Amino acid sequence: MISLRSQLVGRALAGMVLLASTVAPVLAATTMSHAHSGPTRTLTGEVVDTGCFLAHGARGAKHVSCANKCIAGGMPMGLLTADGTLYLLTLDHDNADPYNQLKGMAGKTVAVTGAVVTRGGMKGIDVTGAKLVAAR
Repeated sequence: MISLRSQLVGRALAGMVLLASTVAPVLAATTMSHAHSGPTRTLTGEVVDTGCFLAHGARGAKHVSCANKCIAGGMPMGLLTADGTLYLLTLDHDNADPYNQLKGMAGKTVAVTGAVVTRGGMKGIDVTGAKLVAAR
C-alpha cells in the first residue's frame, strides 16, 4: 500500500509537470522573441556602473577599479553621454557579445549601437554593437 505522503508527493510532481508543459510554450513565445521597439542609433559616451554613478557621481579613471568590481558583481552598466544623459545598457538577446565586451570598458569612451528606447522615464539602448573610441 502506498503511503499518503508518497501519494501527495506523486500528485504534486504530476501537477508541476502539467503546469510546466502548459506554461513553457507560452513563456518561450513571449520571452525568446525580442523585437526592437526603438530606432537604431550609435551613441558615444563613457561606460559607468549605474550604482556608483547614481549614488555619488562616481565615474572616470579614478573610479575604474571600483566600477569593474561593481559590474562584475552584477551592477547594471550605463552609457553617460557628453551632454550628461545616462542610458541603461541592455543585453541584446540575439547576440550578447557586444554587451559583454563593454563589461571590461568601465571609464572608457565607447561607441554603442542599438535600439534606443525610453520607457517609464528611463532611457536605454539594447546593445548590438560596441567599440572603443580612440582617445583624442
